[in-house]
Amino acid sequence: MNSPASLRYCPDLLHYARRLTREVMVGNVGIGAHHPIRVQSMITSDTRDTPASVKQVLDLAEAGCEIVRITAQTRIYAANLENIAREVRAAGCQVPLVADIHFKPDAAMEAAKWVEKVRVNPGNYVDKKKFEVREYSDAEYEEELERIRAEFTPLVHLCKDLGRAMRIGTNHGSLSDRIMNRYGDTPLGMVESAFEFARIARENDYHHFVFSMKASNPKVMIEAYRLLVARLEAEGADWNYPIHLGVTEAGDGEDGRIKSAIGIGSLLADGIGDTIRVSLTEDAIHEIPVAKKITAPYHNLPSEHPTGAVTELVPSYDPFSYQRRDSSVMTILGHELGGDKTVRVFTTQDRWNAIAHKISGMGDFKPEIILEKSGVLEIDPRDEAAVSALNDSVDPKLVTVKDGLDLEVIHAFRRLAFVVDPKHPILLKDTLSPPAGDTDFIEALLPAAQNIGSLLCDGIGDAILVRGEKAPGQSLRLAYNILQGTGTRIFKTDYVACPSCGRTLFNLQSTTQKIRAATGHLKGVRIAIMGCIVNGPGEMADADFGYVGGAPNKINLYVGKTAVKFNIPEAEAVERLIDLIREHGKWVDAPVPEPAIA
Repeated sequence: MNSPASLRYCPDLLHYARRLTREVMVGNVGIGAHHPIRVQSMITSDTRDTPASVKQVLDLAEAGCEIVRITAQTRIYAANLENIAREVRAAGCQVPLVADIHFKPDAAMEAAKWVEKVRVNPGNYVDKKKFEVREYSDAEYEEELERIRAEFTPLVHLCKDLGRAMRIGTNHGSLSDRIMNRYGDTPLGMVESAFEFARIARENDYHHFVFSMKASNPKVMIEAYRLLVARLEAEGADWNYPIHLGVTEAGDGEDGRIKSAIGIGSLLADGIGDTIRVSLTEDAIHEIPVAKKITAPYHNLPSEHPTGAVTELVPSYDPFSYQRRDSSVMTILGHELGGDKTVRVFTTQDRWNAIAHKISGMGDFKPEIILEKSGVLEIDPRDEAAVSALNDSVDPKLVTVKDGLDLEVIHAFRRLAFVVDPKHPILLKDTLSPPAGDTDFIEALLPAAQNIGSLLCDGIGDAILVRGEKAPGQSLRLAYNILQGTGTRIFKTDYVACPSCGRTLFNLQSTTQKIRAATGHLKGVRIAIMGCIVNGPGEMADADFGYVGGAPNKINLYVGKTAVKFNIPEAEAVERLIDLIREHGKWVDAPVPEPAIA
């Protein structure tokens, strides 16, 4: 395998060019090549309920969803896809349907008869989740691959014969024992898991597939997709398969949208991604406008790299492994920043003035440093004289990119990080062209999360400033939530909450809100809320506690990856979760909020 140093996931980190792939047709919808980035979602109804499933498919298609996924847990569920597909087509809707398969090869074989695409998860398509700790010898490893080949090849042949597409979709939380014990719970393990299945497909001259590398942690997700694309490039020109992007278990509300924009948006900005699904713990219909807004900026951008634009600047970071940029520590207006210090939140003088009377009641969303009093140096990173003068200075200086430049935000700050001496801390901005008038919050949220979040995930940035949202309080909340979403600065409870689907064993939306209401004050505690265990305990790898559907109306509670309480009645489960948090010394009572000063 190539070393990370020799791998490249995009031609130029400082200019946009969409990765050009082969075309994969899903029914009448093309993915990759010169097609626009496609928007997908997934219905939440029971697949055995034909009228409810058909209605949700039609509603999603009406909202602009271009590909609709349906779970098929068993062969019985998969068989009803025939009825769903017939009724959807009878209604005049041609949106392609995808069967979501976990664990059951016979369900995949049945589903492929009726839908245009089948999604398989290499981590659990053949493997049961044992999580045994053992070493595989080369012979034992090869024996496992032969077992997979025997189970997977019939589906490859069927899809090839029927003209069906496939997604080989790895999930961070459901890697097989074999992969876990050889590669660990890593982006490399995720890529190798998918490659095992892709090689079998290619051995049978089947190329009608796309890849995905989903994770609930945006940093892991970004690294895994970058490594996947770099490995595909290294394998050769005919490994140019399209990419499906998504952040699993992103959650709901503002947090779910921020995590999705960080993970999906940062990859799209580098030209990676041909179809996306935004996974929100909300009605699926709400995923579509978010996905459309995330993809909109890339519909009219060039697919080819601009002639002569490849930049020879040396990157200041390893794109396949997170490490924070090594800047010097400075103290500005009483706050330390840079080095390993807290990433600070800036605001402007006029916004400070607007909220000064109520700062004491703003809790964790307080502004820390005023831009105009910070002494920050604004430069054009292409200005060699300005860069040289800065680098000649003995003392570290806080630096940012000058407003009004004809550069994309991510590219501008990467260039700044590449050319200035590492000792100089960097202030990130969500936009180089602050809006003059009022702004729509979601219109400000998505680009801010993408631009600042992407840079933070690359280890760039010692302070941040959000200006795309005009309202002072909301801009500060957005800044802090971006820091939370990237794992840069944890100031509240973090939730890993999956979207609903036909496998869900309880009402995810109401339960998530109930758990949030009870635990939202626990700073730094991470709670996973999973409708079922399809994605495996590994998706809760970073979570302190897990609330997981074990059977209809029965909940299993986890500490880390380990189930410790079983078959708890749903009505009691939130209180039992609180008891479990207490048992492990992580519970504190919610503070009484300070009254805001009028």
